[in-house]
Amino acid sequence: MTSLRIGTRRLRAGKVLCVARNYAAHAKESGGDVPVEPVFFPPESSQVEEECELAVVLGKGGRDVPRNHAMDLVLGYAVFLDITARDLQARAKALGLPWTVAKGFDTFGPISAVTPARNVGDPHDLAIRLEVNGDPAQVGSTRDMVHRVPDLISAASRIMTLERGDILATGTPAGVREIRDGDVLVGTIERVGRVVARAARKV
Repeated sequence: MTSLRIGTRRLRAGKVLCVARNYAAHAKESGGDVPVEPVFFPPESSQVEEECELAVVLGKGGRDVPRNHAMDLVLGYAVFLDITARDLQARAKALGLPWTVAKGFDTFGPISAVTPARNVGDPHDLAIRLEVNGDPAQVGSTRDMVHRVPDLISAASRIMTLERGDILATGTPAGVREIRDGDVLVGTIERVGRVVARAARKV
């Protein structure tokens, strides 16, 4: 991923920060607890799974950003498909190793065009839907986020300096499932947009 489309303009893509277990139902289906503080993922497989997420795209950077100023950094929103090689993730976790490789393959982060924040309004009341081969896999709403967008931005900025073009994937509703070669994924988020991707077996 090198650039993001915003209307007719392009923005150089920066870091992609993915939030773990930010929907209680997904934490439950994953067999884990809902974290008290936001948890961020650090950036060949026989078990690849999908997650449809609201992505927050930053138009400004900052460090140690107070919660009440966090939304000032937001340029817009996009639909992001967070793809995970779940078997590699489990293996790394069992060994106590970082599992960036499970998220890091070239094709693992399809993202839609960016919709300006002013066109979206409240990011905490948006319907999320992911279909796999026409079947509903995930149906949820951003109102079910455990930690809201300002909290996530503020927390991330305490760990690292945020920059223009950075992408914050805010977590996923329940319904994560394995995908196979040739599967067609269609992710949509109300007032944000749509992304379509085809799974290709190359890992």
